Amino acid sequence: MSVDGLSEADAANEMMRLAKAIAKHDRLYHAEDSPEISDAEYDALVRRNAALEAAFPHLIRPDSPSRKVGHAVAASPLGKVTHEVRMMSLDNAFSPEEVAEWLARMRRFLNLPDDAPLACTAEDKIDGLSCSLRYENGRLVRAATRGDGQVGEDVTANVAHIPDIPQTLPASVPQVFEVRGEVYMEKQAFTALNAAQHEAGGKLFANPRNAAAGSLRQKDASVTARRPLRFWAHGWGAASELPGTTQSEVVTRLRDWGFPISPLFTRISGDAEALIAHFDAIGKARPNLAYDIDGVVYKLDRLDWQERLGFVAKAPRWALAHKFPAERAETIVQGIDIQVGRTGKLTPVGRLAPVLVGGVTVTNVTLHNRDEIARLGLRVGDRVVIQRAGDVIPQVVENLTRDEPREAFPFPNHCPECDSEAVAEEGEVDVRCTGGLICPAQRTQRLEHFVSRKALDIEGLGEKTIAQFFALGWLESPADIYRLRQRRSDILALEGWQEKSVDNLLAAIEAKRAPDAARLLFALGIRHVGEVTARDLMKHLHELPALRALATRAHAGDAEAASEITGIDGIGPAVIEALGDFFHEPHNVAVWEDLLGQVTPPRYEVQTVASRVAGKTVVFTGKLETMSRDEAKAQAERLGAKAAGSVSAKTDLLVAGPGAGSKLKKAAELGIETMDEAGWAAIVAEAFGGGAV
Repeated sequence: MSVDGLSEADAANEMMRLAKAIAKHDRLYHAEDSPEISDAEYDALVRRNAALEAAFPHLIRPDSPSRKVGHAVAASPLGKVTHEVRMMSLDNAFSPEEVAEWLARMRRFLNLPDDAPLACTAEDKIDGLSCSLRYENGRLVRAATRGDGQVGEDVTANVAHIPDIPQTLPASVPQVFEVRGEVYMEKQAFTALNAAQHEAGGKLFANPRNAAAGSLRQKDASVTARRPLRFWAHGWGAASELPGTTQSEVVTRLRDWGFPISPLFTRISGDAEALIAHFDAIGKARPNLAYDIDGVVYKLDRLDWQERLGFVAKAPRWALAHKFPAERAETIVQGIDIQVGRTGKLTPVGRLAPVLVGGVTVTNVTLHNRDEIARLGLRVGDRVVIQRAGDVIPQVVENLTRDEPREAFPFPNHCPECDSEAVAEEGEVDVRCTGGLICPAQRTQRLEHFVSRKALDIEGLGEKTIAQFFALGWLESPADIYRLRQRRSDILALEGWQEKSVDNLLAAIEAKRAPDAARLLFALGIRHVGEVTARDLMKHLHELPALRALATRAHAGDAEAASEITGIDGIGPAVIEALGDFFHEPHNVAVWEDLLGQVTPPRYEVQTVASRVAGKTVVFTGKLETMSRDEAKAQAERLGAKAAGSVSAKTDLLVAGPGAGSKLKKAAELGIETMDEAGWAAIVAEAFGGGAV
């Protein structure tokens, strides 16, 4: 990847864009189990970043993607586990030349002659979720996901339901030993799971890796118990002693202890020709394996040499993942459909003439967004090259007939589901329906959000109940929730409902006839209006009709109204645009007016308590471990403080969690008081007399 001729400024800008893109896809893959791009596309981003860092090493930032592993688990509902020994990633190779260079680098580092024997192990690289199992005195005491390498999620209760993972080990094992490996799902089990999910109207998984990750990372371990998960071991972490002096000896001992290991694990001569021959053999066997793999992992066999080689950034020098190339084929685009997601995103999907790729018949391909169609110049009738990489949803990589005279595909500017306007906000590529609560594709999820704990918090209206009432035509908008009291006898007639449960539900609804205005605004699910933004808006405007009037004026071009909104701390142009789009759509206005005909939110006033931070400006930074950033800001608000997003001379206090960086440094330079999360908790407890906020 050449960077010749690239200026330092251009390189810095590209590295910033790459860091943002890689962080986004790390979050989607590791934290949300919903990748948007293929492994090959992700690897291309990482390789481009590596090329730029090699050419401009002085531009490498401490938070560079090359120094990060996985993704932080701050938003996970599971408990957190700090790994005693960091769980690393692996460097990738994509060609025989890169494998040969890896071997040569190890020989140079170890000061070995070119012909010195360098035995390695080789095994297929399964596409699963990394997991560490800690055994003490032969008993499993903790299981954790990799997370960001330092802190993972506690899945101890979940792995108890995976038959491949023993709860106890033979008496001869070391006092402390952490077994590391992959939780995965076999292809046949994945197909059966998706079929069952489809039948039940549940979430469909894109591939076996996502299914395994989503099944393991469950707060309710009983969900994991119903999923057909497998495990195999390939390494270790903390250990009071090692039962061998080579990689192959220790892995073999893991097998003896009862852990499955790769059936293709082998010790092999460490020369490039032998490794590539083994790689090719596994590649040929790949279509017939019961599980998905995306490459082959080589590791230096001698552990003393591994120790000498050590680590660089986020990966060991003594291991390498040799990735398979993407599988490709040619076919015809027979149609382009627009699907509306539950968040309103319009996603184009190409309908293809069926084609066999990697043993799988492909008929659909994701086209991502409007810009991707334009980039490819894609139209119905075009002949295209598609690829499956990492066994995710296939994608188009080349349009072979873009020069043929055909009309461009007209991407819709109105939602195909509800005919509301479909717009892309400035700086974004995704086109979204503005219909919100009136759009059939979004309605049930919007209603679920409306009654959720952080919104209106109406107990008894869960996902299944909303889906049931929606299917019966009883719930189409939030206002319909308050009309359910007219259907008491109808609800009683449904299976599973008794008088007490119906009356409890209706009472819970009636209790929210005068909801908090900020919660009600947040409950509407307007884009960019989260909990904190809703509170900030209502603190300034106090009443919802005033918000609508001001947002409507700003959307119409009233500079004074726009200035008033952006003058609210934390509110930017994106919020003005989102509010304007919402109130510009007649359907949304009808929903708004109907809802305000059913509820009467009181004037919004913030109730504060006396505290030693009242009137001060507080900034939160780093990874907060006992609360979310929004919760911390809400606490500051209740204490009469102002929560700011950046450190300045006006900042009075910085609360720094683990990983605090530039803000902590700047606070020190400015002489600003700094404390950790425990110190902040003490301030909160003092103000509330030891009670909860």
